[in-house]
Amino acid sequence: MAHGQLILERERAGRLVHLGVRFFLSAALTAGQTAGGSAPFALGWAAAAGPGLEGGAALAGAFAGAALFLPFAKALPFLAVAVLILAASTALGGTWIPSRPRPMALTAAGLYVTVEGIYILQSLSPLDRLADCLAAAGLLGASAWLFFPLLRGGEGREIVDGLLFLAGALVTAVEELEILGFSPARALLCFLAVLAAYDRGPAGGAAFGLGLGLTAELCGSRLPLTAALGLAGLAAGSCQGRRRTWAALAFLASAGAAALAEGSPLPLLPEAAAGTGLFLALPGRFVAGKRVRPAIPPAQKEAAEESPAPWRQRLDRAAAALRDLYDSIGRSAPPAADENPAILFDRSAEKVCRGCSLCELCWQKDYTGTFNAMNDATPYLLERGRALAKDFPEYFTGRCIHLPDLLAAINAELSAFLLRRQYRRQLEETRRSARGQYAQLSELLTATAAGLEAAAPAMAAGSPCRVGAALRPKEGETVCGDTVASFRTDQGLWCLLLADGMGSGEPARKESALVCRLLQQFLEAGVAPEAALKTLNSAMGLRGAESGAFTTVDLCVYDPRAREASFYKCGAAPSYLKRGGVVRRVTGASLPVGLQGPPPDVTKAPLAPGGFAVMVSDGVADPAEDEWLLNLLAGWIGDDPQDLAGLILAESVRREKLRDDCGVQVLYCPETEAREV
Repeated sequence: MAHGQLILERERAGRLVHLGVRFFLSAALTAGQTAGGSAPFALGWAAAAGPGLEGGAALAGAFAGAALFLPFAKALPFLAVAVLILAASTALGGTWIPSRPRPMALTAAGLYVTVEGIYILQSLSPLDRLADCLAAAGLLGASAWLFFPLLRGGEGREIVDGLLFLAGALVTAVEELEILGFSPARALLCFLAVLAAYDRGPAGGAAFGLGLGLTAELCGSRLPLTAALGLAGLAAGSCQGRRRTWAALAFLASAGAAALAEGSPLPLLPEAAAGTGLFLALPGRFVAGKRVRPAIPPAQKEAAEESPAPWRQRLDRAAAALRDLYDSIGRSAPPAADENPAILFDRSAEKVCRGCSLCELCWQKDYTGTFNAMNDATPYLLERGRALAKDFPEYFTGRCIHLPDLLAAINAELSAFLLRRQYRRQLEETRRSARGQYAQLSELLTATAAGLEAAAPAMAAGSPCRVGAALRPKEGETVCGDTVASFRTDQGLWCLLLADGMGSGEPARKESALVCRLLQQFLEAGVAPEAALKTLNSAMGLRGAESGAFTTVDLCVYDPRAREASFYKCGAAPSYLKRGGVVRRVTGASLPVGLQGPPPDVTKAPLAPGGFAVMVSDGVADPAEDEWLLNLLAGWIGDDPQDLAGLILAESVRREKLRDDCGVQVLYCPETEAREV
């Protein structure tokens, strides 16, 4: 059984691999250089990596690559540009520039031209170095743009383009390496060109071939590859949809013709033949162009031909869930009004004036004059953002013997006051934006569902599982702050929910009931549990930003076909799996819903027939002292989940004395499963 700690360790290991890939590829891309000795691909990789640890790993790789592949004179401007790119990404982290490929590519190219321009102006022949500078800047911008989807996430086509360009950039680094006149790197370039052409057709093949050839020539290739690869890509792309043999022959013939026209056919023909041979040897599942679609199984064919009503129901449910989420944010407590600026002077006087010998004179005998002085100065200091002595009348400044200290205290309080005001306004703007997005998405789903025709078969009846639940409020309360829910989705999954609102009584019950209802609507609409919890967490964080309220969520999703239970825990107490006399404990460390913490802890475990899944709130048993509950579960031999839930609650009341709300929910899978019709 995987626990939350194992998942955390795997995430850390994956994070290290993630950073290591950025480091080593950045170092390797430094070997790809233009004829003038620039290394634009590594700089483009650093620009696409962005700020933070990812950008730091790419920068470290650039330093390592510079030490390995660049002379000292070229390494200095290269590293200067790399550092400036990371600094720009970090400085602009709060804006939209680092999150979009085109602005970041232009920024990186501009930084390169700026730094390299200083060296060009100081050289003896500036015009000779200008062409290489502009070519390197263009390659830098193009690589940053194409690498962006690889490092920041993008659509399938964008990722493929980025991978092809990355492969081409790495290959150009060893293009000059030849074995008896044969270049393996040029053979790989031909392979990439014919592969891309067969996937994208004539226009895409010609564009990719031209770009690949131009990149190779700018990086010092001694052969005219631009025309050869561009024409060959056009010819191979025109064979899209046919057999790969035709595309390979068209590519080989066109590459030979273009090379012959340039006067150097022999060096390229063996490499083009090797590249097309590698293309023909590639397994069919990795090649686009003409694909043979596998036969659709009868069951899937029947499902595809069914009425669209199930999809309409799911869309309607998702729309209803988003509408409720929209309403829940709108029903939250209205944001508090802005603070009264008078609090600035109250707190400042508490710090400075309390021990002053003139305190009684200023704040008691002449309180009206002091109050008027503060009131008159308020508009000036709020407009300027800082208090000065001239903001106060002369009768006040002439009398105050601690005026510098008082001004310093007022300015400190004023800075905090303005920051609080800015935070409240940004929070309210975020809340309004989120509400608008939920409303628009709900309307879109409703309109989509309305376009689907109705009528659909109902879900198959029959249930192999039974559920029991029990609740009891805290001592002295009339309602329980915990909420339980159980239901079965259209996909046949059993879902058990246990939510514990902050505090107790009616306010806690309302919060936990709202979270349960919204989460149930998302799950019934077919939304994955992780996605539903993330959406709910963000919405509840906006809703409770003023009050600071939160709710723990314990979700168990049982798949009868796989006989596997998945536990999703957001600040929830441990759950227990029981079969016979063996009891297992399932824990989690994520924060409750509404606190904007990391994703929920997920634990998957087998749940065979005859097994129980037991969920309890923290009022039932102290997680550090639950031995009695483990012993009770191990020794119980019944098969009624309701009896087990009642027994757990009764024993908890006897031991814990109802110091908190108590909630118990039990799922039981009978030994003899009923066959569904």
